Amino acid sequence: MAKRVFFSFHYEDVKTFRVNVVRQHDLTKETGEAGFFDASIWEDAELHGDYAVKNLINRSLNNTTVTCVLIGTNTWSRRWVKYEILKSYERGNVLIGIYINSIPDKYRQIFIQGANPFSYLGFFIDKVGHLNYYQEHNGMKWSKYQDLVATSKNFDQKYWNRSYQLSEWITCYDWMKDDGYNNFANWIEEAK
Repeated sequence: MAKRVFFSFHYEDVKTFRVNVVRQHDLTKETGEAGFFDASIWEDAELHGDYAVKNLINRSLNNTTVTCVLIGTNTWSRRWVKYEILKSYERGNVLIGIYINSIPDKYRQIFIQGANPFSYLGFFIDKVGHLNYYQEHNGMKWSKYQDLVATSKNFDQKYWNRSYQLSEWITCYDWMKDDGYNNFANWIEEAK
């Protein structure tokens, strides 16, 4: 059964066409299928107020089961990518990351791999096993994440009274090195 995928990305990576290579790779296959339905949003976040942007993201996440973060150079620092990741986690979507800087852009250039955004996001589980709050790292220090209030999730005792980075649980792939063109559907199907 095909899973519905929400794509999260930095809009600058659309300009280099890297995002579209991943999002539309199924169009070049004989079957025309890649094992997902695209539920991304393309509206420019700067044209909307905070509440409207959050609403737009929340609606776009409806009926999706997987969130695929397309990781470019500065994806880790983008406010709405952070929100999309944490909102996806909160609602129970499976998360995966795909590095896209190795995909040649329209000028045949590639760039060094961007930072893993899941290493800059996390949460704290209190001494009785509740997810207390989300955290973000700005490149220098951790702070409480302000755009989303954590809903209470219960964790086994072995996880109590500690902070966690999302990168501890989320798998990332490189589109070129890991042959995303042929393996994307499997990554989505096998994501946990």
